[in-house]
Amino acid sequence: MDNLALLTIGVTLVFCVLAVAGVHAWATGRAQHAALVDRLSSTGQIPVVGRRRRFPGIDRRIRRTGFGRKIEIKLAATGLDLTPGEFFVYMVATVAGLWITGQAVLAAFFGPICGLIGIWLALAFLNWQRQKRIEKFINQLPELSRILANATEAGLALRMALSMAAEELDAPAGEELAKVADQLSVGHSVDDALGELAERLPSRELVVLVTTLVLSNRAGGTVVGSLRNLTETLEERKETRREVRTQLSQVNMTAYAVPVMGLGSLLLMDNVKPGALEAMTGSALGQGAVIAAFVLYALGFAVIRRMSKIDV
Repeated sequence: MDNLALLTIGVTLVFCVLAVAGVHAWATGRAQHAALVDRLSSTGQIPVVGRRRRFPGIDRRIRRTGFGRKIEIKLAATGLDLTPGEFFVYMVATVAGLWITGQAVLAAFFGPICGLIGIWLALAFLNWQRQKRIEKFINQLPELSRILANATEAGLALRMALSMAAEELDAPAGEELAKVADQLSVGHSVDDALGELAERLPSRELVVLVTTLVLSNRAGGTVVGSLRNLTETLEERKETRREVRTQLSQVNMTAYAVPVMGLGSLLLMDNVKPGALEAMTGSALGQGAVIAAFVLYALGFAVIRRMSKIDV
């Protein structure tokens, strides 16, 4: 019994010593981390404050999936301050809200349909944000080309010219060029860094600019004349794109008005005769007619959008 008591006391003492050592090491590590953050913050290398990310567990699981990786790439192109996990949770909440609203306002049959519409709206929102960022970037390309031409004419290397353009231009061009400059500073080649930029924000204008810069970097020749000519061309294309977008604005509004009119007719029908939608969707024939109507509305929306899409 005495040996067992001594063994128990010894194990307890060892455990206490290890626990104290562990707590001390943890506290020391946190203090060193805080000191490092304060030192870097004082030098301006990292921001002093940052937004706390929500749903970290869900975000880690989503990033491991193919869907999460695709969402991460799209979010990077949109410039939104969201993680794939946050976007997924918000999308699920939107789908659930539309599902419940569709069942309560229309009929139980419309709940799943509204949920599918919620998924489409979430993905369409990402594509819209991405396209809007691309349009802003395209509008900044003439100024970017002008800055690169001036920097190259002054004798700066392409890497330095890109860094200077990242500092002078506003978002999104400044942010995207800052990413390119960071990639170049850690050893990435000019071809790879500019190629990733063209993949994030695909457009004909950017592809032409990237191709011009890559070829000049490989050949080692002067690029000032090419950039000057490219600047004038980009200015002309910018004005042409604005005119085309203005001319097609009414057609684009029609594409969105047609499905809204269909949904409005359903609401009007149910208000005129309460319970009409519930009775209509109570049979297989009525459900088939509703599904066919939604498919035709979606097809009409896609056809109108396709007809109004003119590549300049």
